[in-house]
Amino acid sequence: MTPACKILKSQKIQYSIHEYEHDANAQSFGLEAAEKLGLKVEEVFKTLMVTDEKNYFVAILPVDHQLNLKKVASAFGCKKLQMANPKDAERLSGYLVGGISPIGQKKRLKTVIDASAETLEKMYVSGGKRGLDIGLKPQDLAQVLNAQFIDVIDS
Repeated sequence: MTPACKILKSQKIQYSIHEYEHDANAQSFGLEAAEKLGLKVEEVFKTLMVTDEKNYFVAILPVDHQLNLKKVASAFGCKKLQMANPKDAERLSGYLVGGISPIGQKKRLKTVIDASAETLEKMYVSGGKRGLDIGLKPQDLAQVLNAQFIDVIDS
C-alpha cells in the first residue's frame, strides 16, 4: 500500500485502485494509464511540480494537456514558474517520476487542480508508483490536498 492509499484510507475517503502493466518504452505515463485502463483521457490526470527557484508547487491536470506556466504562476501568486527538475520532484515527493501521486508526498506543497476536474464524477491520479492509478471524486482530492480548482492548462 502506497502512502497515497494509506492517507485516503485513514481519512475514510472512497477510492478505487487501478493497476496495469507499465511499459518502460511508453512515451507518456499518463496517456499509457488512460489507454491501458480503458479510461477517457479527460478523466486521467498527471501531477506536475513547478518552481520559482525558491518554492515548489504542484499542478494536477489532464494527461492530454500542457500546463500553462503563466496561469499556474498567477494561481500561486508568483511572477514566473518553471518545471521542477525531475530529481527535485522525486526528492520532495518521495515518489519516482511517472508515479508521482499528488497525495502523500514527503513535503506537502501548495497544489492546484485544473478546473476541468470539477465537473467529473471521478478522476484518476497516480497512486504512487508506475502502473498504479487511483480513482476518486475531484472534491475529495481537493479536500485531502487543500487544493483549489483553477484553469491551468493551455487552451
